[in-house]
Amino acid sequence: MEVDFPIAVVSKHAVREKSIRNGNPSTLHLWWARRPLAACRAILLGLLLPDPLDPLCPPEFKVMARELLRKVQGQVGPRDEDLRSAFLKFIGDFANWDLSADQTFVEVSRGLVKAVHPGETPLVVDPFAGGGSIPLEALRLGCEAFASDLNPVACLILKVMLEIIPRRGPALIEELRRAGEEVKAAADKELAGFYPADPDGAKPVAYLWARTVRCESPNCGAEIPLVRSFWLCNKRDRKWALRYTVHDSGSRLRGIKFEVFKPVSDHEVPAGTIRQARASCPYCSTVLPLERIRAQLRGQNGGAEVIFDERGNRIGGARLLAVALVKADRFGRHYRLASATDYKAVYESKQTLAKFVGSKLPNGLNEVPDESFHDIRPSPNARGLSAVTRYGISRFSQLYFVRQLLSLLTICETIRRRSRADYSNNENEVNGVETLLALTLSRVADYCSAQSRWDSTQERNVNSFGRQALPMVWDFAELVPLQDSVGSWNSMLGGILRVIARVTQINAVAGVQCADASEHPLPDECTNIWFTDPPYYDSVPYADLSDFFYVWLKRILPKEPLLQNRFEPESPLTPKLRECVWNRAYKVDGKEKDPKFFENSMASAFAEGRRLVRSDGVGCVVFAHKTTEGWEALLSGLIQAGWVVAASWPIATEQPQRLIARDSAALATSVHLICRPRGEDAPVGDWSIVLRDLPRRVADWMERLQSEGIRGADLVFACIGPALEIYSRYSKVVDAVEREIPLGGNPEATEPYKRGYLAYVWEVVGRAALEQVLGKAESTAGNGAAGALEEDARLTALFLWTLQSSNAANNGSEVEDETVHDGEEEDAEEDEMAPRKKAKRFSLAYDVVRRFAQPLGIHLPEWEGRIIEIEKGVVRLLPVAERTKQLFGEDGAEAVADRLERSPTEAAQLALFPKQTETETGQVKGRGRGRRQTQSGQVSDDALRTRHEATTLDRIHAAMLLQAGGRANALRALLSVERERGPAFLRLANALSALYPRESTEKRLIDAVILAVPR
Repeated sequence: MEVDFPIAVVSKHAVREKSIRNGNPSTLHLWWARRPLAACRAILLGLLLPDPLDPLCPPEFKVMARELLRKVQGQVGPRDEDLRSAFLKFIGDFANWDLSADQTFVEVSRGLVKAVHPGETPLVVDPFAGGGSIPLEALRLGCEAFASDLNPVACLILKVMLEIIPRRGPALIEELRRAGEEVKAAADKELAGFYPADPDGAKPVAYLWARTVRCESPNCGAEIPLVRSFWLCNKRDRKWALRYTVHDSGSRLRGIKFEVFKPVSDHEVPAGTIRQARASCPYCSTVLPLERIRAQLRGQNGGAEVIFDERGNRIGGARLLAVALVKADRFGRHYRLASATDYKAVYESKQTLAKFVGSKLPNGLNEVPDESFHDIRPSPNARGLSAVTRYGISRFSQLYFVRQLLSLLTICETIRRRSRADYSNNENEVNGVETLLALTLSRVADYCSAQSRWDSTQERNVNSFGRQALPMVWDFAELVPLQDSVGSWNSMLGGILRVIARVTQINAVAGVQCADASEHPLPDECTNIWFTDPPYYDSVPYADLSDFFYVWLKRILPKEPLLQNRFEPESPLTPKLRECVWNRAYKVDGKEKDPKFFENSMASAFAEGRRLVRSDGVGCVVFAHKTTEGWEALLSGLIQAGWVVAASWPIATEQPQRLIARDSAALATSVHLICRPRGEDAPVGDWSIVLRDLPRRVADWMERLQSEGIRGADLVFACIGPALEIYSRYSKVVDAVEREIPLGGNPEATEPYKRGYLAYVWEVVGRAALEQVLGKAESTAGNGAAGALEEDARLTALFLWTLQSSNAANNGSEVEDETVHDGEEEDAEEDEMAPRKKAKRFSLAYDVVRRFAQPLGIHLPEWEGRIIEIEKGVVRLLPVAERTKQLFGEDGAEAVADRLERSPTEAAQLALFPKQTETETGQVKGRGRGRRQTQSGQVSDDALRTRHEATTLDRIHAAMLLQAGGRANALRALLSVERERGPAFLRLANALSALYPRESTEKRLIDAVILAVPR
């Protein structure tokens, strides 16, 4: 089915599935960037089922397919077109989570697969199996599956989901429930005294702590609790918060006293003491910068520890703000301040924890996870676990508050003790139930660290990995792990039990092995389908992140072969050197793991895939990275390995509310590149023919994808696939003098053999986009087309076109942050350790903008400071409101409006940048910052002179600002002149109206301007 696919339907089900938690295998255990089952299931069916319109499609298969599909669709029409439509409908319907366990649909899908492969069950191989979505869906469809991964944590997840659960079947549910209850009861007996109930019987569910620093003002020295928000409960019908008063008992004892109260309005709740990583002293208002906060917390090993004197009195360190409790006879959470009893319990837990320190397990590990962060180095994008090391956290045990650590160690020991006592004669049962108990504890640890926050809108803990990083948090929530609440033992165990109930319905077992994708253990030509979702360039440092769980899992399962790091046996953590990611923190053979390492690793993995696949087999590679470098590295590896791209299907897999999607070109889709092995006898391609076919292929594909709701950056990257179809079918492509045209090259070169094929792909996509939104003349304006709009109009249109969201989701609207459950958020927000800037709207990666702009005759340096801003590899399109001063000068829009109303003829000569002297012109006042030097080099003298002439875009922005200011007469005067000037103003205004995000201020203003245009 490579010729067609129900993109829109599958995308809808895939996005919906991201919010389904009950029984979803993704809740078995956190794994980052896990693919939705809906997308994997649908793509697998598309790979397995032949196209009925293909002359080679067996007639007997068509007969069997009609009989099978009748069970879910009724009678299928007699034509091959009818059968193809029925296949596409079935694929779309079966992508629905609600039908994924429907036995009729499962039987029909397995019957169709069996009809295609009557002799031998097809094998699906995934060498980057991660969370296991692809092999699990292969089993659901009746295929055999082989899943492997380099990472031990991923392999353990795969073993549980693809081997243990299917093999043990439904009986495992009751067995695990009983075992979980026994573990909880035994651990509760040992830990109950450390979480004492209140005299009235109320039981704590969470303790809300804040790290503290001292004010460094010479005359102050007050203790500053680092609190982001003083809200305890901020629901529509329930409001509880903290407020404080300042007290003074001497220069070193100054501080604040808290009170729990019920606010009537939000304004009554005081602002947090820390904002953008700067702490304000509540006593003297002195501000401590980030560097001083770090320095003080380093002295406290991260600041999550309470400092006691020899009599057990708190003298510093973490401070307890409030306790969240439940009462048997009352609904909801209740809150009280800290008491001496609370600190006494912490002090006693600290004494008890000492018995674990230095104690060894049979495998030689210390009971306390004391592995050092020394082996974890910062990734180039500052993700992973390295952020916390800047605050003095040097060992994994320091990620936890003392009572959290004691609780986790106690549950660990309880699981080991129970396993030794009950299952000493049954190794298989130990490997099943004990492994599931280990995953349960591992999930609890995600909610039970000093990096877990309190969510006042839901009155619950938020897991530590709300994104693909472990940031430092200032105030943290200490979960009571054996009390019933989100993140507790019962909560995590219940989630796993629901997954088991869902997965056992598949009733099939896959092969699982820890293996390097570049050295796959399977023999040549053994598989029908090689389907994988490889790492995304530098997006996710899986190995660094997984160490958080690895240190616990290997203590509970010391004999588990999959948890042995056989690739780096000297390392106490997960393998880093072979991991296929760009991370310069690590070196292989003395060389940094740079982009070239990623490209070579991908090429090796893809070559292994080519070796494994039969000559009539098919491959599929999923990719969702949003940089051109990431794509080029992936594609280079794919082409070098001998694959031909046969199709390209973008499927929406990400929720539009995720943090990085706000007003930026974050991808909402994952592009599935369908590949076939390239034959040894593949011909040499003629560059002129390839270049001739490229625009038509891209234009056809853009039209098709737009009909499926694919927009913007998703559409851009999805067009790479069909463009590669033209190029990859050849053994190589050469020009008229036999010079090979490489895939990548120098995009600024003029000769094709230096420039590379992908530069032409970006150019063609850009021209096609401009032709759609501005007309054909604009797509060739860089070549001197007469009557074309100015550069700034083309740049703005192309920018906004790329920013469009697929399926119109979150189309520029303001969206509040949603709580992310179980780390399924695909993209990382800036760490809390650093000052946060307000999210910048209308942003694109510089490389993406440059790739489009340059071949279209758009010179970015000439527009920096006028319509764009370039900073740290990101280009931001300036909102109209930020152009007021540069468009209207120091006097502002009001003064210009007055002049327009007095003398409409002034609008005809409206050079929006007020007249300046030659000296002022040289400073380029219109650019905002007066810099001649830009990121991309010098601006020419000619450009400096012409840039002060008002362009069509300038006049449109001026009209929008007049509309915003309510200056109707001035606006009418300007629009009257524009009507006489020609059609360019209205043509560009209509284009911008279609491109601006639906709920943006710009969209509202431009539509009002268009309505005001005289007809």
